Amino acid sequence: MTEPGAYGGPTALRIMLGVHLRRLREAAGVSRTDAGWAIRGSESKISRLELGRVGFKVRDVDDLLTLYKLDDTEERDRLLNLAREANNPGWWQRYDDLTPQWFHSYLGLEMAADLIRTFELQFVPGLLQTPEYARAVVKLGQQDAPLSSEEINRLVSLRMSRQEVLTRQRPARLWAVVDEAVLRRPIGSPAILKAQLEFLIEASRRHNVTLQIIPFDKGGYTATGGAFTLLRFNDGDLPDIVYIEHLTSAVYLDKREELDTYVVTMDAVSITAAQPRETESLLRKAIANLEA
Repeated sequence: MTEPGAYGGPTALRIMLGVHLRRLREAAGVSRTDAGWAIRGSESKISRLELGRVGFKVRDVDDLLTLYKLDDTEERDRLLNLAREANNPGWWQRYDDLTPQWFHSYLGLEMAADLIRTFELQFVPGLLQTPEYARAVVKLGQQDAPLSSEEINRLVSLRMSRQEVLTRQRPARLWAVVDEAVLRRPIGSPAILKAQLEFLIEASRRHNVTLQIIPFDKGGYTATGGAFTLLRFNDGDLPDIVYIEHLTSAVYLDKREELDTYVVTMDAVSITAAQPRETESLLRKAIANLEA
């Protein structure tokens, strides 16, 4: 089985290594403060390392493994190698000049995910966008800071590259729930929206894609807080994560009580939405409305 890190790059590897280090520290009865002293750092640095929020220095990992009395040479070498691999740049690093740092973590996690559940109120989910629709969305989001044509093309290329998570050798599963308003909102032009809706019909037929639509006639529903994404991983060392994007930042939630709230909410909107077998009919109705 392919390791998640092979797909997710440094983000997934950092989280996996952080989980191992936390387990070893707790098993050794070492406090975060004492661990921080061992690597000439602080308690908060150990916390960030164990959460996979920052990069690792191989020397620091080596010192921590000594402090935690890890005598298994094979396991020690494996973890040190993990630390080295976690410092390798992900494929998305070439877009560093165009994307915020807080988004890079999501890109790595998305590529490592086994199941991606997303709820959208305004746009077609990025993993299901056509290039033309993606271009219209990028332009819409850059009205205050216009980008050059080349920069827009690169951002569209980034979005298209992300979609490889659904077509690779072991594809991730995508379960998307969208409000009917997404199908009606005129993004780009009527022709762009029509092509996007037709693409959604094709995408919804894939074995690893489930697309549900919440029709207007369903009225209100549970998820009043806005769009969010749930990421689940095949590796037990990677905790489930909720991703919520804001205008200038993003929130990553991994505490069990927070996860449970969002899982319940996602289940609720999935129940409220029309069944997957009705998706094509709703999409064709939206296309017919465009052509009227």
